[in-house]
Amino acid sequence: MIGRLNHVAIAVPDLEAGARPYRGVLGAFVSAPQALPEHGVTVIFVELPNTRIELLEPLGDKSPIAGFLKKNPAGGMHHICYEVDDILAARDVLKNSGVRVLGSGEPVIGAHGKPVLFLHPKDFCGTLIEIEQA
Repeated sequence: MIGRLNHVAIAVPDLEAGARPYRGVLGAFVSAPQALPEHGVTVIFVELPNTRIELLEPLGDKSPIAGFLKKNPAGGMHHICYEVDDILAARDVLKNSGVRVLGSGEPVIGAHGKPVLFLHPKDFCGTLIEIEQA
C-alpha cells in the first residue's frame, strides 16, 4: 500500500529564515511561498533529487501548527508524507486495522492539488503521517 516518500514537513516560525540554509548553504532549489488558507499554513518546498522538504509557517491564529510551534518555538519536524495509489482504499485498510484517521476521515486537497489524509501520531511511533494520492 505505502508508496514513495513524498516529503518531510518541518514547522518553522519564519519561512524565509527556514529556507535560507537550504537555498544558501546547501544550494537547493526552494519554491516560492504558497498560502494555503484552508489548511492554515504557508508552505515552501525544498526540491531534492529523491524527495522534498516542506517548510510550514502558520497562517492565521487558528493555524494547526501554531500549537506545535508554541511547544517547539524554534520549529521542528511536523510530519512525514507517503504516497498511496488509492487514498480511499488505503484509508479503509488503515481504519480496518485500527489506525485513527484524523479529521472527518474524508480526504482534503493538499498543497500539491491531490487528496490527502492525516493519521494519528500515536499509531506511528509518535509521528504524524500524511498520505497523499499519487
